[in-house]
Amino acid sequence: MTRTSGLSPTREGLLHDRWGAPQHQFHDDVHRSSTESDRRLDQFELHDDRPKQGWLANWAQSWFGNYQAAEHVYKDRNHTRKGNIAEKHKPRGCCSRYKICFITTGVLLALFLLLSGSGAFWVYKSAPKDGQSPPWYPSPRGGTVGSWQESYKRAEVLVRKMTLVEKVNVTSGTGWSQDLCVGNTAPANSVGFPALCLQDGPLGLRFADHSTAFPAGITVGATWNKDLMYQKGKAHGLEAKLKGVNVLLGPAMGPLGRMPAGGRNWEGFGPDPVLQGVAAAKEIKGIQDSGVMATAKHLVANEQEHFRQSFEWGLPNALSSNIDDRTLHELYLWPFAESVRAGVASVMCSYNLVNNSYACGNSKLMNGILKDELGFQGFVQSDWLAQRSGVASALAGLDMTMPGDGLKWKDGDSLFGPRLTESALNGSLPMERLNDMVTRVVAAWYQLKQDNGTQWPPPPPQGKGGPNFSSFTKEKSGLVHPGSDDKTKAEVNRFVDVQGKGKNSHGRLAKQIASEGTVLVKNDGGILPLSKKGPGKKRDANGKFRVGIFGEDAGPGDGPNACPDQSCNQGTLGSGWGSGAADFPYLIPPIDALQSAFDAESVEVTPHLSNDIPVKAPLSLLHDQDLCIVFVNSDAGEGFLSWNGVRGDRNDLFLQKGGDKLVEKVSHGCGTGKSDVLVVVHAVGPVVLEGWTDLPNVKAVILANLPGEESGNALADVIFGDVDASGRLPYTVGKCLSDYGPGGQILYYPNGVVPQQDFKERLYIDYRHFDKHDIAPRYEFGFGLSYTTFEFSNLTVTEKKPRSALPAPRPDVQATPPTYSMDIPDPSTALFPPGFRKLKDRIYPYISSTSKIKHGKYPYPEGYGQSQPPSPAGGAEGGNPDLYSPHLSVNVSLKNTGSRKGKQVVQVYVSFPDGIVDTSTGDEIDFPVRQLREFEKVELDAGKSQDVEIVLTRKDLSYWSRGFGNWVMPTEGKFTISVGASSRDLPVSAAW
Repeated sequence: MTRTSGLSPTREGLLHDRWGAPQHQFHDDVHRSSTESDRRLDQFELHDDRPKQGWLANWAQSWFGNYQAAEHVYKDRNHTRKGNIAEKHKPRGCCSRYKICFITTGVLLALFLLLSGSGAFWVYKSAPKDGQSPPWYPSPRGGTVGSWQESYKRAEVLVRKMTLVEKVNVTSGTGWSQDLCVGNTAPANSVGFPALCLQDGPLGLRFADHSTAFPAGITVGATWNKDLMYQKGKAHGLEAKLKGVNVLLGPAMGPLGRMPAGGRNWEGFGPDPVLQGVAAAKEIKGIQDSGVMATAKHLVANEQEHFRQSFEWGLPNALSSNIDDRTLHELYLWPFAESVRAGVASVMCSYNLVNNSYACGNSKLMNGILKDELGFQGFVQSDWLAQRSGVASALAGLDMTMPGDGLKWKDGDSLFGPRLTESALNGSLPMERLNDMVTRVVAAWYQLKQDNGTQWPPPPPQGKGGPNFSSFTKEKSGLVHPGSDDKTKAEVNRFVDVQGKGKNSHGRLAKQIASEGTVLVKNDGGILPLSKKGPGKKRDANGKFRVGIFGEDAGPGDGPNACPDQSCNQGTLGSGWGSGAADFPYLIPPIDALQSAFDAESVEVTPHLSNDIPVKAPLSLLHDQDLCIVFVNSDAGEGFLSWNGVRGDRNDLFLQKGGDKLVEKVSHGCGTGKSDVLVVVHAVGPVVLEGWTDLPNVKAVILANLPGEESGNALADVIFGDVDASGRLPYTVGKCLSDYGPGGQILYYPNGVVPQQDFKERLYIDYRHFDKHDIAPRYEFGFGLSYTTFEFSNLTVTEKKPRSALPAPRPDVQATPPTYSMDIPDPSTALFPPGFRKLKDRIYPYISSTSKIKHGKYPYPEGYGQSQPPSPAGGAEGGNPDLYSPHLSVNVSLKNTGSRKGKQVVQVYVSFPDGIVDTSTGDEIDFPVRQLREFEKVELDAGKSQDVEIVLTRKDLSYWSRGFGNWVMPTEGKFTISVGASSRDLPVSAAW
């Protein structure tokens, strides 16, 4: 994929040794094949070094700050849309909003012409050059792990019988909207291998009917409940299977959540690698126990939406996330390692560059880390249009391109497809690599038992299987190939209800997840739970307790699916937007659930479902209320869509649609400022609460995250105490955005034609940053109140295995990968069959003529001919199996000291010894103050106690050493093991 011109000995891992140093010319080793067809991959060339903060940056800031004035045409995954590019703001002060930057079109045009004429602008000739990721070749073959051995043996038999074009069919998408799913491959008919359906996403089945819109990943993370994580995955997988989906594009664990305003953070489980890793592994296990291939995405460091993708923001290349080796391993890769350890069938590489090399063409990342070190046995698929090269990306470890199109949406000009066929025939792509690509896909199919014809009947015309819905129409009858010129119609939507019924209703599960993912952060005076008959003094002349419910977020708005992919903030907020969202089969707004729950004979509910309270509003609206419940929110999503100046990433952490003013106004007016106020926040992540949370009559605050279809019912269960308030924060709620540090800030303006984002904060994100700099958060990571109280005591730490610096040597290979003939097929076998009808923009594996097949000297990437030694950290799925050997048994007593049943999360944090020096480099190792390493949610009746055991592994007690290229456990000094209810509430600790 990419190369380095000699790694500096002073550089840690993959990072440049000088932060912010001007970049040399970089490239994505999009090395040309010997075919003319592959030469089109080299499109862009940079003529300047990375710019300093000067006139170019100021021009960029002016241009990208003028979003609201400029219309931008961009593609979503369903249509070509026109929309306003989100306006961005210039920060001023700790918690201040951004200022809009305006500039006239004439000045912009003049600057553009000046740049173009001076030659200081970019010329579209080549991709980024001289990336900092070292080469890692060849791509390791799959089939080395015992648990996959039988699947690989069966795959080998099938692949041996495949023709070249069939192998290409299996590894190439057919093109956007060419078939019924968001991603589709073509079949290998001669051997009975079907076309595969790949479908979003992590929250629910995108574009599908009669399926569940589960709570978002961030809500699942807030449950801290491992069983619910698994059950959600299992139900989600079952729905996918019943809809004919082979590969579910989830769960998401990238972005991790480095920046709290990141647009897609809500798809994952929170900015801690252990919480993310546990939740991802549990969901994957559940999905795959239902027989569907799960996808761990997005690999890796795709932490913001701005500039994430080539051309999406008018720049020829995506943003580069520049990250050192230790940070990569200890934070961003950790959840992927847990996913691979769980046996995930597919991994999706991300849009962005990693150390100036596209993730989907990064050989170090895919070959060296994912397939060798982590022992990944499944297949790597690209995010949609994330592939930016042909042969080079295949050599770097990419196994499948999605959706099959080339550098642009629906261009019908794939970087695989016929080019992959040509590259195999002319010898530039070794047959060994192509065979491994297709074998990985087929082995994953066998691994999930999708060869079972009863469970997975073949699609038409061979059977009645395959997808029973269309992503591109809601009508029963529709086009079979909607993205082509074929007008053939069929029954494409069978409206199969997959939501379960009765006790097996997935809505019941969705409600439980949403209620356990609801976090109570303030409850002064024990105002909650409320009585359904209305607590407190009655004001009404008729003896009724009066409750006012305020805010658009409490109501239905224009309906749950008013905007495509949930791309607007209206009504109650149940999901973020983008490909990770799903259509709601229904959405219970809070107003409906609360009105239904309150006893109508003793409580009068007055709804005001707007964020605007008129100056001349009747006094009864506010002054006569005994209790006011205010609903506010904050939305974000994927960068190809925008809403109200928010294009993917949030512009700040404040409430949207005047939410802060609404809370303040209600607080001052409710019962003339004397009645209690409860605030409910639905949001994609942390929000700043400082403007009103300390107001004297704001007695309770609930952070309900993104609750999905059962929103109102789940919230009512918590508010009225039908269930305990047991959600815990999966992120830190800071007092202002700047509290999250420089690494927590979105790069809103490009700092170069290839924007550079240096992860200089390294390990210090979210609570780790707050702890390191002794910053007081509003509410800390892991925090949440219960309706009962708990006591931790009797902590003991028992050594199960003595300390040793390095894990056991990498074990021998458990199984032998398949081997195939290296002979190149006769080119004539890859020609279009006589009389073949080609559909417009559809990707085919065939070639039109053998005259283009010419053998020559292919310029393989630098380092391609040099085999790399296996990583000592590898040897099994997830890495060296000794990393997961138990070293410590942590035992603690937990007692429910309150008056009712409740749930508590036992959180275990590790503080590493001080003064540790890495003997391979001589560097003193810096450690976070504390790091979450395990957790367990426990339910106890009032007055009951339980001893809880949590086991810590070698990896939990190790750091990543760039010198050893391995996990190292300190053998000197004392570890501190702390146990409690949050990252800052750790009442018991012990030394080891």
